[in-house]
Amino acid sequence: MASAAYSKIVVAVDGSSTSGLALAEAIRVAAPGGAMVLALYVVDTGTPMFDVGYYDPSQLQKAFEESGQRALQDAAQQLSAAGVPHETRLVSEAPVPGDIGASINEAARQWGADLLVIGTHGRRGVRRLVLGSVAEAVIRQSTTPVLLVRGEAKAD
Repeated sequence: MASAAYSKIVVAVDGSSTSGLALAEAIRVAAPGGAMVLALYVVDTGTPMFDVGYYDPSQLQKAFEESGQRALQDAAQQLSAAGVPHETRLVSEAPVPGDIGASINEAARQWGADLLVIGTHGRRGVRRLVLGSVAEAVIRQSTTPVLLVRGEAKAD
């Protein structure tokens, strides 16, 4: 194996087209040097604000976890097809509840990542406009180098 600039790369995935672009970029960076990639999905544990009398938060949590598993399975298939050694991780109990950016950074730190790859526009909807983007939170708080991958102009 040739000496690689990065040996452990975390890529945040959420099933959006932009996270797909981030995954492709992580593969492009990892493949030549044989770097290990961790595909990471952090379940949004923030308190949803619905204008309804009652909803079952356990059903919402289950739906988020199922979505995360699908995103991770897709990422694993792409990483395998590219011959990139990898792991996947679903973080369902975030170390920083409601702060996905901080949770991504903490998972990267714990795993020993030397590069974090994230798309600039994932699936965040109106909440992104109110609370700021996950990518922005990641770069503001990260102690690991961050590679931002710009999304396409169309919305998810």
